[in-house]
Amino acid sequence: MASVTDITRALQMAIKTGQVILGTRRTKKMVLHGKAKLVIVAANAPPEVKIDLKYYAKLSNIPVYIFPGTNIELGTLAGKPFGAAVMAIVDPGQSNILELVKEANEEAKKE
Repeated sequence: MASVTDITRALQMAIKTGQVILGTRRTKKMVLHGKAKLVIVAANAPPEVKIDLKYYAKLSNIPVYIFPGTNIELGTLAGKPFGAAVMAIVDPGQSNILELVKEANEEAKKE
């Protein structure tokens, strides 16, 4: 069972060792080109952003994870002094975030 803490820790590892893109426009571009492996959306992201990214990610068969924190918390997690509503994992590095999110999404479907 993948907990929020495990996913947060894996996300921090992906940010340190892999390649992460911040921002709605850049993330959408990565999804449309099929370069993103995972899309992370803050819980308080604008509804139209969530809908757009979920749609494009579904077309490209890219998993989407709704981060339970705010955009400020997501930006802080990335080490930025500003909020980030959306983040794309292009390369997870030494992180196991892709497996954890897959587990979390499967558990959410069962409920």
